Amino acid sequence: MPDKKAFVEAIKAGYTFKGDSAKIGVGMLDGQPVDGADVLLPLRTMNRHGLIAGATGTGKTKTLQVLAELLSDNSVPVLLMDIKGDLSGIAATGKVNDKITERYQHLGLTYSPAAYPVELLSLSKEPGVRLRATVSEFGPVLLSKILGLNDTQAGFVAMIFKWCDDNKLPLLDLKDFTKVLQYVSDEGKAAMEKEYGKISTTSTGTILRKVVELQQQGADQFFGEKSFEVDDLMKIADDGRGIISVLRVTDLQDRPKLFSTFMLQLLAELYGSCPEEGDIDKPKLVIFIDEAHLIFQEASEALLQQIETIVKLIRSKGIGIFFCTQNPMDVPKDVLAQLGLKVQHALRAFTAADRKVIKQAAENYPETEFYKTDELITQLGIGEALVTMLNEKGIPTPLVHVLMISPRSRMDVLSPEEINALVASSRLIKKYNAEIDSVSAYEMLNAKLQEAAGEAEKEEQQPVKKGKEEKSMLEEMLESPAARQVGRTAASVITRSLLGALGLGGTSRRKKSLW
Repeated sequence: MPDKKAFVEAIKAGYTFKGDSAKIGVGMLDGQPVDGADVLLPLRTMNRHGLIAGATGTGKTKTLQVLAELLSDNSVPVLLMDIKGDLSGIAATGKVNDKITERYQHLGLTYSPAAYPVELLSLSKEPGVRLRATVSEFGPVLLSKILGLNDTQAGFVAMIFKWCDDNKLPLLDLKDFTKVLQYVSDEGKAAMEKEYGKISTTSTGTILRKVVELQQQGADQFFGEKSFEVDDLMKIADDGRGIISVLRVTDLQDRPKLFSTFMLQLLAELYGSCPEEGDIDKPKLVIFIDEAHLIFQEASEALLQQIETIVKLIRSKGIGIFFCTQNPMDVPKDVLAQLGLKVQHALRAFTAADRKVIKQAAENYPETEFYKTDELITQLGIGEALVTMLNEKGIPTPLVHVLMISPRSRMDVLSPEEINALVASSRLIKKYNAEIDSVSAYEMLNAKLQEAAGEAEKEEQQPVKKGKEEKSMLEEMLESPAARQVGRTAASVITRSLLGALGLGGTSRRKKSLW
């Protein structure tokens, strides 16, 4: 039997920090909570990312909720990706029951229910603040990666963006991008090839098909105005607590490409716009991604590399990312290696493949004399977890079996009436939810084409001037049906050339923010 005194000393040595910290639970030995074995979380390491893993129904989402509450209490803004739709209750006060009372007695704490400052966000037409980005702000590199284009096609997309910049054609939504692709493949092809190089009809056709595929996943709701500014994710409430932004994406479970698009854009914008912070006492923002496998599911190799790169670098901006998933193997190994905090809830061993996964998961944790990790993972109760994290020096803390504290807010969803009331009180709704359809590439190109077509029609309809009563042989030849057909053909060629060479006006609408 492990020595209880040695266990308490090991926990105190591993989980005592100089800076601000928050209690997340108490250490357990032989299945029982141990007095004095408090497990604390150092705030200054929360930008070093983390993992919350475990089978369905073992308490992952509640752990995510607890960490969000602790961060908010310490004036750290939080962004929650609510895939299953069960995190909105954080905006409402929790309720006491016998199980919670008993748990808090074991923890040596008093349960005090609380509601937290919440802003509901949405990528679709669900109630909440709309998140959008324009195509121009998204950029050719990221758009090409999302569409899964090869190097030749990506180079053509970059050329399209350059041509639009040079001609002051704002690319605000996908219909703008589609219209430009159609234009440079037809009326504007000659002029563009003269200035930028040969255009492949095959490439434009492939890119158009890829755009349609993205549109079928609902991307039209994401691309457009008004772009969301990431500074609005980093707000503090009037009472000093960090605002918890809950992005409700329950309707994106079957649209992984759109979800990946949004996440990569958000991370890229945060990385690009936030200054380097170095070592700070607490993070500027912490992002929790529930059902994180949706980010990596069906993602291309290029997209995965982009995500891995940003995860590695973004912590220097004071931003932490936490992945919540059933199986640690859902997260690519290069990303997994960057995660400082690991909270492992129970895994179930029903098959030989399950046992193999559990063995691999156990090998990812520090060795310990107090537990048989691979066995304990299958025996953890609801609201219990194996925990290890980085201390203030970046050294992993001892692995500990923890009885986790429970959320102080509601462990259930808000009603539709409560959601509507929360949205009505939002500070950001007026800023982002107005429907805007500014004049952009689509409208400008259509106007130019209509103008050119009108001019050609006028020329054809002009009356023939009356000449002498007797016409010369030359005049008769020119007015013959064959001559008139030749004239129409020549006019058509001239008109098309003019369309291709049109100088396109307008004002660029590129913004500083990518959101």
